[in-house]
Amino acid sequence: MKLQAGNYYWPTTFPEAPVYPSLEEDINCDVLIVGGGSSGAQCAHYLKDTGLNVAVVDKRRIGEGSTSTNTALIQYLGDKMLFELVNSFGEELAIRHLKLCEEAINDIEKAAATLDIASDFKRRDSLYYASYPEDVVKLDKEYAYLTKHGFQADLLSEEEIKEKYGFSKYKALYTYNDGELNPFKFNHALLDGAAKKKVSIYENTRINGKKLEKDQAVLYTDKGHSITAKHVIFAAGYENLEFKQEKNSVLSSSYAVITNPVEDFSSWHKRTLIWETARPYIYMRTTSDNRIIIGGLDENTAIAEERDAKIIGRKDKLIKECNKLFPDLALQADYYLGAFYGGTHDGLPLIGEYEEFPNCYFLMAYGDNGLVYSMALAKILREVITTGSHPDLAIYMR
Repeated sequence: MKLQAGNYYWPTTFPEAPVYPSLEEDINCDVLIVGGGSSGAQCAHYLKDTGLNVAVVDKRRIGEGSTSTNTALIQYLGDKMLFELVNSFGEELAIRHLKLCEEAINDIEKAAATLDIASDFKRRDSLYYASYPEDVVKLDKEYAYLTKHGFQADLLSEEEIKEKYGFSKYKALYTYNDGELNPFKFNHALLDGAAKKKVSIYENTRINGKKLEKDQAVLYTDKGHSITAKHVIFAAGYENLEFKQEKNSVLSSSYAVITNPVEDFSSWHKRTLIWETARPYIYMRTTSDNRIIIGGLDENTAIAEERDAKIIGRKDKLIKECNKLFPDLALQADYYLGAFYGGTHDGLPLIGEYEEFPNCYFLMAYGDNGLVYSMALAKILREVITTGSHPDLAIYMR
């Protein structure tokens, strides 16, 4: 699967990233994690202190998959709005999901603060504005549920938005204590920390065969080596679908640009994360070296050639969308890309268990909050593997 194309920013921020060997022998372990990107790294992070023998394999260099193009807005609200999740799943489950996402952001912050490789985590508030007049009622519903259940949020009027940001929108939901980070550095920080706790990490190691038995799984590499494990976590992002198709998943394409450094952010209130109610939507954030990441303009295509043909046109349009809000910023796209984007039909990430894959779990943190979802689901899977259950597993089981 050709996950992305373009000119990538994140790897340039950490050119001396750790390097790991490829697997050159047969091994046995308690848990094999297939995928060394965000989901796999977060699983390794949670399993590193369990006393289990854990191994991670990735067919590329670590962080060279979707992690290298992850725009890393760290939020607990998702592209399917909270009131819509309530309508689909009931208030109790929807709120519990949001609380788990909020907890995951805290866990990301804690990990980022304690690991040896700095990942530029910073708390940011979010501005979620109504794109059209008819979307105002959606924000009203969202605000009512958030405040009812103790989430910190405000509703901003058109005048208040204008005062804080200089642009006009019908209404906006302002939420507190989201965040941003460098996903490439965070990926390496997590795996570096896991490796220091004796987790075995192998890159350039492709899985191309399997033998799944009642009590163990045996996976084979393209070099003919075997990995025998009691449990397997498939955490290969969108490439999980190459191992097992999932009817609840949907694959599309998205685009992003990373601008030149900006000298003056005085018109951008607190450098908040910015997104909108339109679907597909435009979103924006800043970086630690004062660039702007602008993303969105999603396309309903899973064909890499169709996606890539539109990258240049989308690059220019994304810059224009940012300048609609901040016309005084002199922007150019120093980096730009198109990438596959995975979501789910029902709006929740999922943990897949399938009869034909005994002893295996598929972590599919699909949606616009993949880093947050991965952290929440990895934490659940640690308890499932070490104790046999977790009270929140049922939320994400498909």
